[in-house]
Amino acid sequence: MCGILGVVSRGPVNQLLYDGLLLLQHRGQDAAGIATAMGKKFGMQKGNGLVRDVFRTRNMRSLPGNSGIAHVRYPTAGSAGDSEEAQPFYVNAPFGLMLAHNGNLTNSEQIKDEMYRRDLRHINTESDSEALLNVLAHELQAEANGVSLDPDAIFRAVANLHRRVRGAYACVAEIAGYGVIAFRDPFGIRPLCYGAAETDAGTEYLVASESVALEGLGFRMVRDVHPGEAVFFDLDGNFHSRQCAQNPSLNPCVFEYVYFARPDSIIDGASVYATRLRMGEYLAEKVKREFRIGDIDVVMPIPDTSRPSAMQLATRLNLDYREGFLKNRYVGRTFIMPGQAVRKRSVRQKLNAMSVEFKGKNVLLVDDSIVRGTTSHEIVQMARDSGANKVFFASASPPVRYPNVYGIDMPTRGELIANGRSDEEIRWAIGADALVYQDIEAMTRSVRDVNPKLSRFEASCFDGIYITGDVTAQYLDRLEEARILAQGGADDDTPKSQMSLQFSAAAD
Repeated sequence: MCGILGVVSRGPVNQLLYDGLLLLQHRGQDAAGIATAMGKKFGMQKGNGLVRDVFRTRNMRSLPGNSGIAHVRYPTAGSAGDSEEAQPFYVNAPFGLMLAHNGNLTNSEQIKDEMYRRDLRHINTESDSEALLNVLAHELQAEANGVSLDPDAIFRAVANLHRRVRGAYACVAEIAGYGVIAFRDPFGIRPLCYGAAETDAGTEYLVASESVALEGLGFRMVRDVHPGEAVFFDLDGNFHSRQCAQNPSLNPCVFEYVYFARPDSIIDGASVYATRLRMGEYLAEKVKREFRIGDIDVVMPIPDTSRPSAMQLATRLNLDYREGFLKNRYVGRTFIMPGQAVRKRSVRQKLNAMSVEFKGKNVLLVDDSIVRGTTSHEIVQMARDSGANKVFFASASPPVRYPNVYGIDMPTRGELIANGRSDEEIRWAIGADALVYQDIEAMTRSVRDVNPKLSRFEASCFDGIYITGDVTAQYLDRLEEARILAQGGADDDTPKSQMSLQFSAAAD
């Protein structure tokens, strides 16, 4: 999962892109990059770390220009810690091209092979984003009218790209001397929207992964980029758009609403905050069916994403709502740890339980999801250590039973606590006295209630349905093998069904 930005302005954009990345920091904390254009010359700064760590004053001075793109990275298997895979990526032909990408290609190996054998292009990293950049570059070169481009040629190049690549991708690219183009995959899996700002010098345009970046930077949100659509902002401030895919359909990733997106964003016409409130309401109905409400003394969220659901659940069930856990915002992601003791310590550094809220109480903990289970297990134990009498657990989303191949960092079956386990086995594994999951239909209905026009969703990690139609068991096996190799291999005596508790939870 990543965050992307692209802007065409009437003044310098380096500070604007930096501020925009801060607003999208939740979408990626491993690397950040900004690239700007002054005339036909690019400036770029990127590296590993948070936005505030990657850029210094001297870096901002080397990023002149009135247009540019930016990226924050949350890597999938194999790319964490590799500064060579920080984005944007650059290629010098044709015209000079920079690209930033959010998502994951499911046919990246095929594309890389085509690059070598047919297009005679070299891919220097393992990133599918670099492969995507080279596909776009090749198609722009093929569609260019002599030595110049026009919007028609750009849109034809994107249409050709759609025919070649598969998977989830929201992209922004700058073409030297022309402007910024942004496009979204034909299934609309990853989010992308654009906004405008009127100035005395003319209209400025900004495209971003989430609407919160537009609003925070003073841009009026215009709309979401449609599935398969490309939008082009030229350097004169003109706007162009075209549908570039055959038979596009909107299937937004439901996990954006569950966990990844900021609650103050609107994605494909649905307020993330409002959908999480609805998830709490539907979850309350299921808790009422499966638990004795009189046995629950207090409802507590696992900060931060589950707060709206937990508050609404408590209100619907007429139960007290309390903040029992405090989050240390200055601790980074829980990376894969070399031992169970180290993993436990990392979780406890991120969260601290207040004993006064737990002592002698039957507590219902509400989280947005349970992915690997390690964090959930440790949180339940923290509640018991703080004096809780009983600890019940509720997930605002269904069991995560299947790998995600569209850009979320949970690609292997062995990591998922719900894969191959019943709800009762999961309850025992995390140590809770009772466990309840949201139903898939209730989860998707929560989003549909907010925007009835949304009829289909990408929910493969919950239902195992991969909408791009090219994900096979063999493909998942290859992903899993690559993941295990990237992590140094699993213990030989660790059964696959038990591997989910051998990993720390970056998304829990």
